Amino acid sequence: MKLRAIVGVIAISGFAFAAQAGEGKIAYPEGYRDWPHVKSMVILEGHDLADPFQGIHHLYANEAALAGYRSGNWPDGAVIVFDLLKYAEGGHALQEGDRKLIGVMRRETARYTDTGGWGYEGFAGDSKTKRLVSDMMGQCHGCHTGQEKTGFVFSKLRK
Repeated sequence: MKLRAIVGVIAISGFAFAAQAGEGKIAYPEGYRDWPHVKSMVILEGHDLADPFQGIHHLYANEAALAGYRSGNWPDGAVIVFDLLKYAEGGHALQEGDRKLIGVMRRETARYTDTGGWGYEGFAGDSKTKRLVSDMMGQCHGCHTGQEKTGFVFSKLRK
């Protein structure tokens, strides 16, 4: 009887995770703006990545990812969020505009063996459900392979 109860709890826990993360997909990173800020940058027209990444970039890291930035060793559970915003120019300043997308990298080495241990997802604009990534290797990891020495992560922690 005890074994049946344990199996039931495991099954229910697995179902809850799948439902929360969209049947095993990477979940929207609720509360990410309260996480430590890693850095910001602006990609302007003319940059190699301007299409599609022109805009203001803010990067956030959960505690596990923060440890990865500091040590260079990315633990499972590390999540990096890339918040990309349009910008408006005016008054000799760039100001934040509408959100273009939320990009998410999640470290799970056993699950994402084909992409260096990272899973990738993108959420369109302010949507928490409209997903942009259908091919992690082709849309995301292909560019990150050039960053293998830094654990496939482009950004560095701003000191």
